[in-house]
Amino acid sequence: MIELLPDMPDGVTGFRVSGRVSGQEMRDFKPTMERLLKSDEIRLVEVITEDYEGFGPGGLAEDLKMGIGALVRNHSAFKRVAVVTDKEWIAHTLHALGWMVPGEIALFSEAELDRAKQWAAG
Repeated sequence: MIELLPDMPDGVTGFRVSGRVSGQEMRDFKPTMERLLKSDEIRLVEVITEDYEGFGPGGLAEDLKMGIGALVRNHSAFKRVAVVTDKEWIAHTLHALGWMVPGEIALFSEAELDRAKQWAAG
């Protein structure tokens, strides 16, 4: 499941990812992502919950299509991405592949959500 987070600082978009994310959920989220990508500055807080299981049918393919397209079209707009999670495999993946994400990227634990919001806004 993908859901927008309320109570974010001005200029920051937050969303929570939980459970198993299907291709249909990614397609449903696409209009939200397209609105976000119209901004000159993209600042994100992505919370990946403990019950996140990865992608379900078609989820990975849709994520790659949306993500690669966003990076190519809006590379310079990405300013800060805060990833909030307690899942070790996400942290390891982020450390290995974080260089591919434009702008600054930082990892926070779920207990540090408020700090992540402030960092993304800064």
